[in-house]
Amino acid sequence: MAGAQAQEAEQVRTPQIGDTIAVWFSNGAASAIAWQETLKKYGALLDVYAVNNPVAEEDPDNLRFGRDVAAWLGEPLIEWTNPKYPSGSAVDVWSKRGAMNFPHGAPCTVHLKKEARRDFEKSHHVDWHVLGFTAEEKNRHDRFVLTERSNVLPVLIDAGLSKQDCLDRLVAAGVAPPRVYAEGYPNANCIGCVKATSPTYWNLVRKTRPEIFAERAAQSRALGARLARYKGERVFLDELPADAVGRPLKSMTIECGIFCEEPAEKDKP
Repeated sequence: MAGAQAQEAEQVRTPQIGDTIAVWFSNGAASAIAWQETLKKYGALLDVYAVNNPVAEEDPDNLRFGRDVAAWLGEPLIEWTNPKYPSGSAVDVWSKRGAMNFPHGAPCTVHLKKEARRDFEKSHHVDWHVLGFTAEEKNRHDRFVLTERSNVLPVLIDAGLSKQDCLDRLVAAGVAPPRVYAEGYPNANCIGCVKATSPTYWNLVRKTRPEIFAERAAQSRALGARLARYKGERVFLDELPADAVGRPLKSMTIECGIFCEEPAEKDKP
């Protein structure tokens, strides 16, 4: 009996014909290839939606990238925002909430990603979720499944695809990645992501987007948010030396998807 129950439970966790999958497209290379892999593996039998929650503070080229990926795959990309924040602006969220980060995560992700997802699901049934977890991120995927959602399909992990593999596939297909990669950023999140603490990251923002660095420094000072970590201490951005460095940015695992996730303590720059 126990064996039959275990087999039945396993079947419940397996996609069935007619199920619906939501691919949460975050404008990064990994989520683009996750979308492609989902269509290859499940598109003939299941309904696949690709959904993007646009955020005003992302680089404008991210919108171009989303259009290019949709054209490449021949599928529509749905944009969905939280109706409470039609501007899709993280700055607006921080101002309204009076903070840039909380112990449980960043309010921008809660309101612009989580709540946007929930609003999408009010009118679209979703059986399975796909996120851009790559082969080297299996531990992150496992942690996510354990603490957030169990119905996540690890399509990139199953295919053995790394972040570099995803970038290489895009380039081979003639799809130009978001331009922020060429500027040295490890992902296509908002420029000036408040979940980042690395001095390497913040000084890259200072170098490539000085106006955004100045805006984050002013707002974080006004809200009392010490965003950077320097010599083991949290500091305001206007206190961060311009030559301060931390771990290489490729070691950062901060993502901005449908759930807010910061690096584990051992992984923080």
